[in-house]
Amino acid sequence: MQPERDAKDRQLDEHRVPLDDVTMTTDQGIPVDHTDDSLKAGMRGPTLLEDFHFREKLTRFDHERIPERVVHARGAGAYGVFELYEPLGDLTAAEFLNDTSVKTPTFVRFSTVAGSRGSADTVRDVRGFATKFYTTQGNFDIVANNFPVFFIQDGIKFPDFVHAVKPEPHNEIPQAQSAHDTFWDFVQLQPESLHMVMWLMSDRAIPRSYRMMQGFGVHTFRLVNAQGKGTFVKWHWRPVLGTYSLVWDEVLRIQGNDPDYNRRDLWEAIERGAYPEYELCVQLVPEEREHDFDFDLLDATKIIPEEQVPLRPIGKMTLNRNPQNFFAETEQVAFHTANIVPGIDFTNDPLLQARNFSYLDTQLLRLGGPNFSQIPINRPVSPVRNDQRDGFHQHMIHESRTSYEKNSISVGRPAAMNGYRHYTERVEGHKIRERSPSFQDFYSQATLFWNSMADWEKGHIVAAYLFELGHVERKDIKEGVVAHLVKIHPDLGAQVAEGLGLPVPEGGPVHANASPALSMTNQPRGIATRKIAILMADGADAAAVTALRQALEGQGAICEVVAPAEGHVGGLPVDRQLSAASSVLYDAVVAADGAALASVGRAVFFVQEAFKHQKAIGAVGTGRQLVEAARLPNDVGVFVGDDIADAFADGVAGHRFYDRDIFAVPA
Repeated sequence: MQPERDAKDRQLDEHRVPLDDVTMTTDQGIPVDHTDDSLKAGMRGPTLLEDFHFREKLTRFDHERIPERVVHARGAGAYGVFELYEPLGDLTAAEFLNDTSVKTPTFVRFSTVAGSRGSADTVRDVRGFATKFYTTQGNFDIVANNFPVFFIQDGIKFPDFVHAVKPEPHNEIPQAQSAHDTFWDFVQLQPESLHMVMWLMSDRAIPRSYRMMQGFGVHTFRLVNAQGKGTFVKWHWRPVLGTYSLVWDEVLRIQGNDPDYNRRDLWEAIERGAYPEYELCVQLVPEEREHDFDFDLLDATKIIPEEQVPLRPIGKMTLNRNPQNFFAETEQVAFHTANIVPGIDFTNDPLLQARNFSYLDTQLLRLGGPNFSQIPINRPVSPVRNDQRDGFHQHMIHESRTSYEKNSISVGRPAAMNGYRHYTERVEGHKIRERSPSFQDFYSQATLFWNSMADWEKGHIVAAYLFELGHVERKDIKEGVVAHLVKIHPDLGAQVAEGLGLPVPEGGPVHANASPALSMTNQPRGIATRKIAILMADGADAAAVTALRQALEGQGAICEVVAPAEGHVGGLPVDRQLSAASSVLYDAVVAADGAALASVGRAVFFVQEAFKHQKAIGAVGTGRQLVEAARLPNDVGVFVGDDIADAFADGVAGHRFYDRDIFAVPA
């Protein structure tokens, strides 16, 4: 066996890349002197197609894995309809944004970014929020995330970022996590990522539900009206239910109890008829104001604070139908930032320019060739007529004798009047690999984010950094990250450094600006679709439970009876057996029995854990005894009595009681 193993080793040696070979080259062996910026016509100009290194790097990256998506592999989808509030003819020629009588069909795919298809829903990660509008002028896609910014400024760095956040290549660990050396090494060496990482360390990265999650188009696009006048635009999806998140300890428990937590929540809500709703809002900047900000509108690592440019609601999307086949619809749907319609156009954002190349390239491989747009989920509702022929999986039967244009044989000509016309913009500049100085501020908006957080949000951010960096093995990487954090804010840097046992480096002055809209403290209140567990056993007061349940469900809540055994308890059907339930799967808990459950450890822990996760606790009848058995350290957010419906509902509507002392809960 030994000679065979050695022969195999010699065979593999021919394909190994020496670790001490430090010269970077293209696949053709051409030396590469710079791989951080794509070749552009001027510092703020468009990316040039002749940049062979950029195209080779992106092409290799796009084709790395089949058939699973390289990123956004874990997802869930739903059909919906978009309705416009008012015509926008002064801003855009797009027909679906000008006719309020039209209900535009949509398909949305929500997803995580880093994990594989088999990973859990509730990992700390960015969430995709991609929407396909099936308009009468063709398909329009808003390929959004639940963060308004991204990790990088130039798409040539996208392979580097994804490789860094993916499982480390030597052992394929960890899955769907950023808590490892390669990711944080990337962060410390690419400070443009710091703003996005602040969002990633916040509770925005662990949403309660796709139904309670914002979406952002990230890039600055253009709206173009019929006269050819352009207006810069940023797209925002705003959930009608408000923006809410889980807490970290809860996330860890949910991953074991229900790894499909978010996709199940979306599916069940639509099946119940509790259709998720989102307002489409825009931030509009006249072209003459392009340079009025202290950041560059083309920089995808920056936001436009709402205090400077308010959101304007322009329509609402309602998700009202689940897919019939996950693979045929959710898995095969193909989104593309370059799927735009007349009246919408691009800017020279170098990350957007790269995505416009990369998405199509990826889909050609992943979906088996150039005819993926004929797959039903991708097929536009508008007629398709062109001279493109053949290729893998051709579904259309072309009867025309010609496959070229111009011709005098077949009908069908380019649209003379209503065809897509690109925005007219003067472009000039030297061919350079260089980034505009207006892209060089890496700290001020990360500071803005920190300054805007409530105290409990700041505490969660610090805890997230400590968890993530606590899994990093190399001390120099931790020190490098902390050196950046003190520049974001000395308090953040000092707290993280102290938790890691590191000295606090010098930081320097920071600004005190804040944007209240960035905090999740002020959200629409309500208990519609909130899940509430009612703990019961034989002997519980069914009348009191029924009255409370009717009051809560009358406001749209979902109540489930949880009992030690299946069947019925107190004459009420049991929805979930106690051993198959967990408090982390509910938004609040009601103890309806304590005489029997006070001595049941699982029931006591159920209440304690809900309290630890800052949820509303109710008790009716003998349920008081179960709450007493839990030995809760205080009564913040605890409602006891036979007439608690209104007060308890108000507590649930607030999502959590962040002022609760959760560390005093018995272990």
